[in-house]
Amino acid sequence: MITDINGVPIQNTLRDEGYVIIDNLIPHELFDNLVEACDRVVDQARRGDWKYRRLVGTQFPPWTEGTDVWGVQHLMHPNLKEPVFAEWYGSSQLQSAVCQLLDTKLDELQLELFNLLINPQNSDFDLTWHRDSVPAETDEEKEREMLELPHYGTQWNTALYQDECLYVVPRSHRRVRTPAERHITIHDPKSHDMPGMLKVVLKPGQSVFYDSNILHRAAYEHGTKRATLHACMGTIEGGGHRAANIFQHDLDWMKTPAFKQSLPSNLHIPHANTLAMAEAAGLSKLETAPIH
Repeated sequence: MITDINGVPIQNTLRDEGYVIIDNLIPHELFDNLVEACDRVVDQARRGDWKYRRLVGTQFPPWTEGTDVWGVQHLMHPNLKEPVFAEWYGSSQLQSAVCQLLDTKLDELQLELFNLLINPQNSDFDLTWHRDSVPAETDEEKEREMLELPHYGTQWNTALYQDECLYVVPRSHRRVRTPAERHITIHDPKSHDMPGMLKVVLKPGQSVFYDSNILHRAAYEHGTKRATLHACMGTIEGGGHRAANIFQHDLDWMKTPAFKQSLPSNLHIPHANTLAMAEAAGLSKLETAPIH
């Protein structure tokens, strides 16, 4: 049984609070290798040699304008030639945590997104208050309906340096927005005065898993080095709802023989499950329209 930093079973904290902080999900022998690999891919993204990157000024995909980088996409892409990312994504401690949070088995996991969040070089950048799958303009009735949909997945940030970028509103993941929250998300979405907000502070090596429906935002400071591993996994029960969330990031490269050959053996079944989800959703390409 994996517990959070307060000794509580992680699935209980995530269910109740909407987020949970966990220690030691990076094996000691992988930590330095991950740091070095991140330095290399960040350098490629900032030079413009890696086109899959998040650019300042745009919060959601597609990221097509600007040059200042706040995120690097597709860390397991075979063209990056950085096998340590897939090695960690498939590591036993990480997968055990995901299985416990999702109450699922290893052979029911789906391989999904693995990206990197970094500090811009030229300017600070604020993301807006949002829920990942519920647009801000959604009316209360539709919001309530969407919040009742199961996720069949979980997402997390794992910090390689001290990280104080994420803000959440604890326990907001299971209820519609209050009038004040609705006003802020629509009319003042970069507000620093959201009622009940909490800054999530991660020490190097700590991870925060959070419900994608929790009200959250991030603030990126260009002068503070950040390298935070940002990923998600799902289960085979997700179907079309999960497909719409994941494939908006254009994952067609996951169908290539080169990608399959680059994976460690413990990710072959999760990879096959992802392809099966796309087929069941009637997708010829691992690509869907952006949600936002």
